[in-house]
Amino acid sequence: MNEPITLLIVDDHQMVRWGIRRFLEKQGDIEVVGEAASGEEALRLTADLAPDVALVDLLMPGMDGIEVTRRIKERSPRTQVIVLTSYHEDEHIFPAILAGALSYLLKDVGAGELADAIRKATRGEAVMHPHVAARVVGELRQKSRAQGAPAPILPALSVREREVLRLIAEGHNNAAIGERLVISEHTVKRHVSNILSKLHLADRTQAAAYAWREGLIDRS
Repeated sequence: MNEPITLLIVDDHQMVRWGIRRFLEKQGDIEVVGEAASGEEALRLTADLAPDVALVDLLMPGMDGIEVTRRIKERSPRTQVIVLTSYHEDEHIFPAILAGALSYLLKDVGAGELADAIRKATRGEAVMHPHVAARVVGELRQKSRAQGAPAPILPALSVREREVLRLIAEGHNNAAIGERLVISEHTVKRHVSNILSKLHLADRTQAAAYAWREGLIDRS
């Protein structure tokens, strides 16, 4: 008999974790080896357990699911990440995929479909909600049509978003950026999220590298 697929559930809602575990425990080939209510706990359990699959919610207090996904892949490259969320906007989809998520499912997924997605993940097969798949295909087509022509990415950023991007590249954290621009840290976080979404970047490090590469920073 084959070894069961080991699964880590990462969601800050206890009832969600309980419901997923209760169903999957009835599947003979999937074993829930851990539950995490926060990103920090997820990383600790990943290091200890190196599960085959991690089922990750995107919006959690503290470390969000995109950062969790990136760090899980750093700590355990063999672990496949399936995003399970209620959000299907571009600002969530593309950063999650760039961070290393294999599959992207919405929480209206059927229980059987979820189990099948977990099984497929161990074979490296991606599963995406139809809406998400349509957005990814649309983006690929748009990039294909624009291939060979300079993409007008920077003009998509507002003046304030460019200011935030420049300060990120200079190494400032959200609190320092808020002080510089006289805006709340919450507003800074929203700008950062918009920047990552519009530029299809996974994290602040990529955003900083982009800003330097595009000449937004005075190298002198």
